[in-house]
Amino acid sequence: MTFAFRPLDPLKDAELLHGWLTHPKAAYWMMQDATLVDVERAYMDVAADEHHHALLGLDEHGVPAFLMEKYDPAHRELVGLYEPLPGDVGMHFLTPATDKPVRGFTRSVITAVMAHLFEDPAARRVVVEPDVSNEAVHALNGAVGFVPEREIRKPEKMALLSFCTREQFMVATGVAA
Repeated sequence: MTFAFRPLDPLKDAELLHGWLTHPKAAYWMMQDATLVDVERAYMDVAADEHHHALLGLDEHGVPAFLMEKYDPAHRELVGLYEPLPGDVGMHFLTPATDKPVRGFTRSVITAVMAHLFEDPAARRVVVEPDVSNEAVHALNGAVGFVPEREIRKPEKMALLSFCTREQFMVATGVAA
């Protein structure tokens, strides 16, 4: 599967995101009770933040297929929870719920997200901090080369701090980055 990326437009894309983020499948995003205005505000904050960016992943027809966020862990999400290295980039991704699952879709998405992040030559290592109970995402992370380091306490959850270098990604996926 081939994907393209475009910056998220907080106002234009809020309705789409609202449906994705409030679905029970997206429980780990902790926005189940968010209103449309809550989603608009949250992503307007992201758009205004020089250290946090939201992108939509588009399928081969240009249709939004997933959400990707990248952030600087030295300034967002993980401040004070680990010692960031030069070239660290934080990442979140969300594939929406569907009535017609496509086998391998989510793995294709995380592979595309990682390849996109490593297109930036300054990106040396991707950092993630999923909920410790999110077994599905731990398996996906492992499939693209992430290695768990330790559990950390964030204000909203217990998280599994994990890292993936460019080399680990290439070995795990065979994708040149």
